Amino acid sequence: MKINNSFSATLHILLHMEQADKPMTSEQMAAFIDGNPAFIRKLLAGLRESQIVCAIKGHHGGWRLCRPANEVTLHDIYVALGEPALFALGNRSENPACLVEQGVNRMMSSTLADAETLILARFKGLTLQDIGVEFMSYFNEKGHES
Repeated sequence: MKINNSFSATLHILLHMEQADKPMTSEQMAAFIDGNPAFIRKLLAGLRESQIVCAIKGHHGGWRLCRPANEVTLHDIYVALGEPALFALGNRSENPACLVEQGVNRMMSSTLADAETLILARFKGLTLQDIGVEFMSYFNEKGHES
């Protein structure tokens, strides 16, 4: 099963963007995730509409964060990306005739809804800055081992 890594990729490029002292091109960001510049531009489009990133035109143009990293929550980013599915799990059939499958569906739906509520609440409490602080703490602790 294919995993949607667009949220993780977006966090990755936004943190590089936050650390940069100048606008970054989609080509530069694509290199960070070993990806395609067109994929980067697609990710950034929703972020621009949500005023998380800004595009700067011209010879030295590119993309930059529009807001400080401590004001951008993971939930803001998740919404800007169109609220991608959090889980690859789902019910086998939405309207089963079998009573057993109906029971499975009720339990699965309830459990996944509870998990989603917890994840989204966590996203609302985490900012890009929080990830950056965690990274620097880990980096300083581990050094250049990885």
